[in-house]
Amino acid sequence: MEDTMMLGVEGIKKTILYGGNGEIPKLITGTKVTFHFRTMLCDDERTVIDDSKKVGMPMEIVMGNMFKLDVWETLLASMRLQEVAEFWCDITHTGVYPLLAKSLRRIAEGKDPVDWQIHTCGMANMFAYNSLGYDDLDELQKEPKPLYFVLELLKVQQPSEYNRETWALNDKERMKAVPLLHGQGNKFYKQGRYEEAVNKYKEAIVCIKNVQTKEKAWDAPWMKLEKMANTLTLNYCQCLLRTEEYYEVIEHTSDIINQHPGVMKAFYLRGKAHIEVWNEAEARADLERVLDLEPGMKKAVTKDLGVLSMRMEEKNEEDRKKYKGMF
Repeated sequence: MEDTMMLGVEGIKKTILYGGNGEIPKLITGTKVTFHFRTMLCDDERTVIDDSKKVGMPMEIVMGNMFKLDVWETLLASMRLQEVAEFWCDITHTGVYPLLAKSLRRIAEGKDPVDWQIHTCGMANMFAYNSLGYDDLDELQKEPKPLYFVLELLKVQQPSEYNRETWALNDKERMKAVPLLHGQGNKFYKQGRYEEAVNKYKEAIVCIKNVQTKEKAWDAPWMKLEKMANTLTLNYCQCLLRTEEYYEVIEHTSDIINQHPGVMKAFYLRGKAHIEVWNEAEARADLERVLDLEPGMKKAVTKDLGVLSMRMEEKNEEDRKKYKGMF
């Protein structure tokens, strides 16, 4: 079955390849839509750029959730369940596709879709901004083109029909979820269930960071969110100390210290992590900074310095025995 039509939106043409079943579902804000997609160039070969069936993972989006390629919401809203349709979209609708495709490919590869932005120097960030890491997407980003999208609508779930994960929430819902996740993380930490606590803290941090990206850096709303994120990150690091992920603790606390050098708890947790990996000078420097910022921590710091001395004596003794055996 082929039936070419206009959707009433400039720059889009639809051709129905398979008619689907029933009436067109009502896609309200919060509706989860599951579908397969294939993206093709408008050349003679209809070169395939991406195909979710080849990846073996259908796409899921939540309507009204500021999805990167909002034209897909328009296309899906015209479809019936099990319908397969081809849509021609001009460059006014496809300009941001390379950015979306990059994220989807990284997810399919088991990578963080935005991990390239994190813990890299300014020059690396500039390079990452100019290159998406995929030659075909770089070319499409430099010279946007009309694209064909073949969509197959698999499932429609209204907001009351599924448990919404935090990625599917809007900003208001995310901020409501943060204190709940924080509380669950604290509860798991007190119970010694550190892995579960880590997951809750991490989920809450992601919620905050998603909202924070829409604020201007260092303005009051951004700073309020930054303070919340730092509190959760330090709780996250406390769990990592318990699970012996010391270098990750050093990494995260150093990020906070570099941006906010007056956060005492960041120095304290980093100092404790340095103790565990025998970084004596770094541990002493961090713990001394703790006392500068909070003299009331003297008892705890004195105890930790005692642990440091004991660990260094143990390590030195081990080293003496090891080198004695060698010579």
